Amino acid sequence: MAESDKPMIDYETEMVGTIDVPERDQLDLERLTDWFATNVEGFEGPISYSKFKGGQSNPTYRIDTPGASYVLRRQPFGKLLPSAHAVDREYKAMAALGPTGFPVPRAYGLCENPEVIGSKFFVMSLADGRSLWNGALPDYSPDERREIYHAMIDTMADLHLKDPQAIGLGDYGKPTDYCARQIARWSKQYKLSETEHMPKMERLIEWLPETIPPQHESSVVHGDYRLDNMIFDKTENRVLAVLDWELSTLGDPIADFSYFMLNWVNEPDGRAGIGGLDHAALGIPTREEAVERYVARTGYPVPPMDWYFAYNLFRLAGILQGIKKRVIDGTASSAHAKQMSERVGPLVDRAYMFALDAGMPA
Repeated sequence: MAESDKPMIDYETEMVGTIDVPERDQLDLERLTDWFATNVEGFEGPISYSKFKGGQSNPTYRIDTPGASYVLRRQPFGKLLPSAHAVDREYKAMAALGPTGFPVPRAYGLCENPEVIGSKFFVMSLADGRSLWNGALPDYSPDERREIYHAMIDTMADLHLKDPQAIGLGDYGKPTDYCARQIARWSKQYKLSETEHMPKMERLIEWLPETIPPQHESSVVHGDYRLDNMIFDKTENRVLAVLDWELSTLGDPIADFSYFMLNWVNEPDGRAGIGGLDHAALGIPTREEAVERYVARTGYPVPPMDWYFAYNLFRLAGILQGIKKRVIDGTASSAHAKQMSERVGPLVDRAYMFALDAGMPA
């Protein structure tokens, strides 16, 4: 079946909301209650809990009490790759950004003692708003779509304008050579979770480090900025909370922005991809308009998109290869993990094509 002939998934039905906690994902509520009582300001039990449908990487739970609701993110069960599933980094990013007024959930506490529930975890506030998955925003008017996309672009620009040193994230990563470090990291992670030989991936691993564009600025980068990793206000088309900071670090804001811009070339699949749609008719900023808005707000240069698209698709393939390996090992957290793992090959093919467009010798 051709990629474009596959039935579109209704992600907002499949991935939004909670389910009863499967037996293999259950937590020790007695120990967890004791931890909450000691570490979460204003906590009053008892606890009840459920598991969010989404969150392929780090299992995510809704924790309800009579007076408040929280979100708990933990590392997955099973053997972990080095530096993967860094819930402590997620917590640190949100704890630093929250006091600046940047839209993130309130960070309540981090537990690095695996004896409480079997792994590291952190607790944050529940952002009570709209979770959107379909980049085409079929339930909205053209004006509303434009407002939502402008909010995403502006929020990302505002993140990239934060001074890491001033907000306590000066030691959050190395500020320079971001793309080189990312390429090295995901090449290594890919090799550690490799399940088959892919010559095009090997070629990208060779070529990308040799052709990195100069890094003009350094900022906090999110690493996975897209529509379904944020919560929108219930009534206003503004970002209420940016979620999933697992891949965040210090680095090249243009690399971060160009990852978000991949949505303009990714095929519509019921998720963030809006490639090939009539953006003007839908009220969605065109690719050129989106870049222009970001550049105007930040003052950064217009990126060489073909190279950055190749880089970001390569990076995404490395990330999903880890999920693919966990599917094979039987430790993947989400029902959709297998489907995501099947995207590795097509991602490598597209990364290779953009690399050719960027000047890689065939």
